[in-house]
Amino acid sequence: MRSICLPLDSLDQLGELPFLTKEDLVGNAPGVPGRIFDLPRNQYSRLHQTSGTRGYPMVVLDTPDDWQWWLRCWDFVLDAARVTDDDVALMAFSFGPFIGFWTAHDALVRRQSTVVPSGGMSSENRLRMITDHHCTVMCCTPTYALHLVEVAKRVGVDLSANSVTRIIVAGEPGGSIDSIRCNIEQAWGAEVFDHTGASEVGAWGFASDDRRGIHVIESEFIAECLVFDDASPRGRVAAEGEQAELVLTNLGRLGGPAIRYRTGDIVRGYRQHDRPCRFLWLDGGVLGRCDDMVVIRGVNVFPSSVEAIVREIEPTAEFRMIVTRRDHMDQLAIQLEASESSAGQLARRLRDRLAMRIDVDPLPDGSLPRFEAKAKRWLDHRELH
Repeated sequence: MRSICLPLDSLDQLGELPFLTKEDLVGNAPGVPGRIFDLPRNQYSRLHQTSGTRGYPMVVLDTPDDWQWWLRCWDFVLDAARVTDDDVALMAFSFGPFIGFWTAHDALVRRQSTVVPSGGMSSENRLRMITDHHCTVMCCTPTYALHLVEVAKRVGVDLSANSVTRIIVAGEPGGSIDSIRCNIEQAWGAEVFDHTGASEVGAWGFASDDRRGIHVIESEFIAECLVFDDASPRGRVAAEGEQAELVLTNLGRLGGPAIRYRTGDIVRGYRQHDRPCRFLWLDGGVLGRCDDMVVIRGVNVFPSSVEAIVREIEPTAEFRMIVTRRDHMDQLAIQLEASESSAGQLARRLRDRLAMRIDVDPLPDGSLPRFEAKAKRWLDHRELH
């Protein structure tokens, strides 16, 4: 790859720049920011952490101007969900170092919505906060929205009478997956709006009008949909609707510029579409992850695809997927908190949809861990065998 003089003269030159990966961003020791955060430390006012690749969290930093840029990006998400200063929003996350909904919190405050924090509270108390304060908006992960459905049933809370009309979800696939979104909407009697972002690059996506996909905020990001394979190890531009990896360049985070960052998110992008917003549209939002995909007996399997099928059978039950390797072949099994009948039904549905047999083990209620933040349902045990 030839060297390029900066600044670029044309966006056509962007493809000649090298890619940035998560491994490039991670500092070389615990607590050390990634190399793109190279301003003097006193210019940064925000510090967060996200999952790293070397066994310790990755530190990300933002200047005051960077943080305001995050909030401008979040305005697209709030506009999509029709949030105004009349709304009362429950923030159902831990307020820990993971960036989570911190930017959502500040964007809502700036919009003069009433913001109800609930860090450190039990799920039952959060349901009580919704009732006591007549919350109209809730911000959480898709997993946690479904978990609250379970809790409401257990403690006798009638969600059909709750005041929440819109749920903004992020942190994991689900908000743009029909089966998961519909299960949440039916249980809560509320509309679900997906949001996508990453600590490394910013809040880059908001729900399309039909809520079946995500628009990339192309006023703040340069988006590339690229296919990486043996024939194109440096990536080729994907055809319309072709499954590809999303590569992003952020335009407003001057204290942490990410140029051609390989997000690892698998998407199907459309530029020729009939939606009012002309930004790049991703059908189904983020379909999966490059690093999560496994090939089981010749079939590409993403955790989000399996979860969509699980939710058709058990809308709120906890489950997990376990990948192992036997006789040099990857195997997938599912543990599901449900009856033997439901487990059998799920096994048949998986066989019909994925054209393979996947063992489904029924477990008693409460056997598996619960998650407030990003759920860890995908366990890779291949290196143990």
